[in-house]
Amino acid sequence: MRNLWKGAISFGLVHVPVKLYSATERKDIKFNYLHEECKTPVRYEKVCPTCDREISVDEIVKGYEYEKGKYVILKDEDFENIPLETTKSVEIINFVDLKEIDPVYFDKSYYLAPGDGGQKAYELLKKAMEDSKKVALAKVVIRSKESLAALRVHQNVIVMETMFYPDEIRGTQLMPEINYKVQINENEIKMATSLIESLTEPFNPERYHNEYRQALTDLIEAKITGEEIEVAPRVEPGKVVDLMDALKASIELAKKEKDKAKEKPKKKAAKTAKKAKMTS
Repeated sequence: MRNLWKGAISFGLVHVPVKLYSATERKDIKFNYLHEECKTPVRYEKVCPTCDREISVDEIVKGYEYEKGKYVILKDEDFENIPLETTKSVEIINFVDLKEIDPVYFDKSYYLAPGDGGQKAYELLKKAMEDSKKVALAKVVIRSKESLAALRVHQNVIVMETMFYPDEIRGTQLMPEINYKVQINENEIKMATSLIESLTEPFNPERYHNEYRQALTDLIEAKITGEEIEVAPRVEPGKVVDLMDALKASIELAKKEKDKAKEKPKKKAAKTAKKAKMTS
């Protein structure tokens, strides 16, 4: 992996040199736009309408429109010379419990690796955070944008999650659809809670897969090889006539699915034992 940024974690008088690496990647299937008639990729050109010509990346600058049609130009050195500590460091503000932060605030994850000569300070911060079971709230500037950030320990590495500021989180009152009034009885609440309990299990990230991406990959491969593509009939969800009946049916289905999941390892173990017995 290539590091995206070099700086330091700063808290109190302690500075921990670090290198920043992206912790996530998009695995979406990408498509090119083609001209239907000749199948040529469509080009997206950067053209200046005043000069009537295509321009290169080197000719493009960042401009802030302060009045209609009037811009102030900012160059790379302008961003670098902003007099803030956060442009060169992850400035820790305080420490909090992770459970106090609502997930709506989290944006993107990064790994922080120790920078040159920073191994001991990095390990000290990591161990102190693990022992105290706290996460650090900090400020950092990445690519000309200051973000709030949370630092925590994950798989023996310090992970930095960039966060939205409170004024960047939209209020729920902006949705007119939530202004409704309904009556929920006690039995319905109990049944819904029971359904949640039936579907509750320890978090296992390996269980979750992008089924849409796999189906799309299969479709593309079938088209490449010229195979006939068979489409399974879409099952339309039935209308819910009675909420309690739907909850009861859902609980029964959840129990059956759990029983199936428990049986799979037993059947697999039995098959393996039988195969081993036959080969011995």
